[in-house]
Amino acid sequence: MQRDAIPLDEYRKGEWGDPVSLPDLLPTAPDLPEDLLPESLRPWLMDAAERSQCPIASIAAPAIVGLSSLIGLTVGVRPKQADSWLVVPNLWGCLVGRPGAMKTPSISEGISHLSRLAARAAENFEAEADQAEARATVLKAEQKDLEDQLRKAIKGHDKGKLAGIENDLVALSNQLRESQPSERRYVVNDTTTEKLGALLNENPRGLLLERDELIGWLRNMDRAGREGDREFFLEAWNGSGRFTCDRIGRGTLHIKSLCLSVFGGAQPGKLQNYISGALSGGAGDDGLLQRLQVIVWPEAQGKWRNVDRGPDIDARDIAAHVFESMDALNPDQLGIEGHGEDIPALRFTPEAQEVFNDWRGCLETRLRGSEFVSCPAFESHLAKYRSLMPSLALIFHLVEVVAGREVGAVSSEAANRAIKWCTFLEAHARKVYAAEINSDTASTHAFVEKIKSGHIEDGQRIRDIYRRGWSGLANAEAVHNALDLAERHNLIRIEEVETEGRPGEVIRFNPKWENSMKTPRARTDRADKSPSGGSVSSISGHIEEKESAA
Repeated sequence: MQRDAIPLDEYRKGEWGDPVSLPDLLPTAPDLPEDLLPESLRPWLMDAAERSQCPIASIAAPAIVGLSSLIGLTVGVRPKQADSWLVVPNLWGCLVGRPGAMKTPSISEGISHLSRLAARAAENFEAEADQAEARATVLKAEQKDLEDQLRKAIKGHDKGKLAGIENDLVALSNQLRESQPSERRYVVNDTTTEKLGALLNENPRGLLLERDELIGWLRNMDRAGREGDREFFLEAWNGSGRFTCDRIGRGTLHIKSLCLSVFGGAQPGKLQNYISGALSGGAGDDGLLQRLQVIVWPEAQGKWRNVDRGPDIDARDIAAHVFESMDALNPDQLGIEGHGEDIPALRFTPEAQEVFNDWRGCLETRLRGSEFVSCPAFESHLAKYRSLMPSLALIFHLVEVVAGREVGAVSSEAANRAIKWCTFLEAHARKVYAAEINSDTASTHAFVEKIKSGHIEDGQRIRDIYRRGWSGLANAEAVHNALDLAERHNLIRIEEVETEGRPGEVIRFNPKWENSMKTPRARTDRADKSPSGGSVSSISGHIEEKESAA
């Protein structure tokens, strides 16, 4: 790290200066501006956010992902005018918030219209199931009668009659199979990949996987025997592929359309612990986490006020109509050229194409530059905005189509709104990946936390620290970066001491800072260890303390 051209010895001589506070662990993430909300959904989302006193993003993010699951494979978008590149708008997202931040109610409200469609479909399925059972009883009786005729024909060696009965049995078997109704599903919560594959075959447009605790879902895939699940979900994010499951005892399952949207909640501490493991080459270092493109981490709300009134019925009904119309969307309504492809797709209008090309050019320039050299995980996250922007543009456009405001190709208004969403989401992603983006700050906070807990003492040798393998201080580079920043803030000083062998370096605490620390530096054996024996990362530890207090 640069020292702003101030000689090192200026830090290590004379009287101790006053300690300076370290930079914040997490950047501030903006709230969602109202003009980023689609006009047809804006009144409902703003009304719901005001009544619940929650950030608009907490409800809007799951709502947008819910809409993406309704569109699924019905229609995609081709972001280039002539190229065959296809984007399926099945989005993955996450709402980050501490316990008590009303994540579950916010997500429930965001997908409430999707849940109503699911409840209605379940009622229809029950009614159809009763009729199907009666129909199956009749068909089985006819099947039994044909089987009796078959036995008589076999005994009588009547080959001509045998052929006719065989054809009738085949036709009857087909009728029996087709008479079994399948429930139109919209949302799944807890399922095996095999069952999910069967449900996707029955619901080829796609499904939404909704989990109250998303990190638990991610960690379950790390367990023994679940290795194949990660590959399944990695491919499900693409939305347009096929997948084959082969299991001993379960046979082979061919999934024709592997299209899945995902949304869930996450506690900050658990999320940061998972990210910390991924950054150090753990199980999460495979790009699955970066697929959560619509990830929002709203700031704590300001002053609370009691809002006790009924919902805006008109606004809610308009939003419900959008979801219902999206569910009934038919590509024939869109006037798509080249209809007949496996997945029909819209393209941008000429104006919207120019908007996309300019935005894409800026993104690719950033990704190919030096901006993200030190933060590859965050770079991987932003690289997936190549599909996020056109997906959002298609969703926003189709919302206006079903509302009767737009027709034809994806509009420039939808494209510009999608770009603004990408800018908004990048700010929240910077908060999520702060441990990597601001690694020096994070390691310094980890260092300070170890001092406060008594694990690092005045006069301790530097090499003793990185030998412990603590998270955030696991190697010499991270430790020296932490010490450098702490020294520049007048918290410590590095002194060279003579030993029996070659000279070594030890840490000296600024007495002014040491006396001002609120937490006693009494050594403790509290359970703040990572699986490798080190402490959790500075950000997650800082967050978990707040969560525990909450």
